[in-house]
Amino acid sequence: MSDAAAKSTVHDWASPEAKRNLRRRYAADRRLQFYGLAAIGLAILLLGILVVSLISTGYTAFVQTKMELQVFLDPKRIDPAKPRAGNYRLIVRDSFLKLFPDVTSRSEKRALGRILSTEVRFLVRDYVVANPSAIGKTVTLVVPLSDPFDQLHKNVIPSEVEALTRREKRRFGMLVNRNVVSVEDGRTLVQIDAFIDPGKVDREDIADGDFDAIAKEGFRAYFPREGGTAMFAILAPNAADAVREHVVENPTSIGKTVQVKVPVSEHYATLNAGQTPKITNPRFASTEQVKAFEDLVEKGLVSTPFNWELFFNSDSRFPEQAGLAGAITGSFYTLLVCFLISFPVGIAAAVYLEEFAPKNRATDLIEVNINNLAAVPSVVFGLLGLAVFLGVFGLPRSAPLVGGMVLSLMTLPTIIIATRAALKAVPPSIREAALGVGASKHQVMLHHVLPLAMPGILTGTIIGLAQALGETAPLLLIGMNAFITSPPGGILEPATALPTQIYSWADSPERGFVARTSAAILVLLGFLVVMNAVAIFLRQRFERKW
Repeated sequence: MSDAAAKSTVHDWASPEAKRNLRRRYAADRRLQFYGLAAIGLAILLLGILVVSLISTGYTAFVQTKMELQVFLDPKRIDPAKPRAGNYRLIVRDSFLKLFPDVTSRSEKRALGRILSTEVRFLVRDYVVANPSAIGKTVTLVVPLSDPFDQLHKNVIPSEVEALTRREKRRFGMLVNRNVVSVEDGRTLVQIDAFIDPGKVDREDIADGDFDAIAKEGFRAYFPREGGTAMFAILAPNAADAVREHVVENPTSIGKTVQVKVPVSEHYATLNAGQTPKITNPRFASTEQVKAFEDLVEKGLVSTPFNWELFFNSDSRFPEQAGLAGAITGSFYTLLVCFLISFPVGIAAAVYLEEFAPKNRATDLIEVNINNLAAVPSVVFGLLGLAVFLGVFGLPRSAPLVGGMVLSLMTLPTIIIATRAALKAVPPSIREAALGVGASKHQVMLHHVLPLAMPGILTGTIIGLAQALGETAPLLLIGMNAFITSPPGGILEPATALPTQIYSWADSPERGFVARTSAAILVLLGFLVVMNAVAIFLRQRFERKW
């Protein structure tokens, strides 16, 4: 019986069923590999799309359109005793308008003055303050242009845009499809059925009739479902004159409905001719202003050097002068405070919990809470900082000190967990050998275990600080999104940070801040990559294999 049972349990690996099972397992293995490769490929694709979109949008912010301007530092407008109080606005205006001697109109001069950045006068002022001996001389300065012309020179925005929207084109296309649009003697006309209302036209004085209302009422019949007056843009300003001429020539038409061909406006005539009607970009004052800028380019006065101001200027209301100096300095002070608090406290807490704390319910509860705190959303820490540090202790709002304290609360769980893992990685034989030669437990930790675990601790700390560098929500809640025009001089002065600066620029309506937002994100990503690279280097350089 036992031999028969043993024979019955022998598996025949060459049977068709066994081969089918084997093929299914191999197929499942290949599918799993495919899913893994597909997931990695999708992640790389999405990351590539993010990076490419940021670079394609933000690369223009790393160069700035500027021009060479010869500025006469008129001593009549600058007091050598008080160089800061000079009338630099007029000095810059007069120096710039010398390039356009044919312009005499005040409005045209004002429009040309907008080609230069509003901040140019302050740059000239700073130059005079630094070089008071230049008063009375003509100096050549490289000054920035205003944001619209910066964007124009970088081909971000066009000098002309389409005059008609899609809806306006579609509305005119309905008239063309109804065969009521025609071209006669070079003019584009649209035929309307106009009711010559006797209440609007006096038979004794026909020419003074309200033919504008009659023409619009007849034209509105083509669009019975539309309200408003947008449709009347199709008609030329003198469309009512065609109806007036018809009635003057045919006074018997009063009280009747007649067919009249009235002219359409210039843009729709261009559209009917198969061309795209264009107008000057609304960001520019006039066509003459754009032409003046093109003249400057042709003279070789305009260039696009590297935009160092992006890194050395603080925030500004004008995109061409806005920079990240204040945000970078604020982030530095904030991370410095965060490091000085979280690093020693995190290591001390981890050493106590791992090496000295008794194993009981209290320590188990503490460990569970530390692990839970690592997963708490950062906005919760921001609310805590707002309520405690600002509300209870009355610390200054928008200060790097408060920001660093809030971020240290968020970073502490990460450092504690990383430090405990590094301490566990040190072999017990190190401790036993130190204890065997007479070292105390504190000496074992400070002189032997902790130095060997330090590479792993530093790696976890840098990764935690890198995560803190990219946090926005807690900093917004404590007010570190203020408009700061100069870098902070310490941890108690108002400041902003890179993430909050990005948030502020992304909410700005000016077109120039779009590129600067992407550029700031690239700078932030650069810092994060560098910090993670340092963590990898430290791990590989000092890590020991046991």
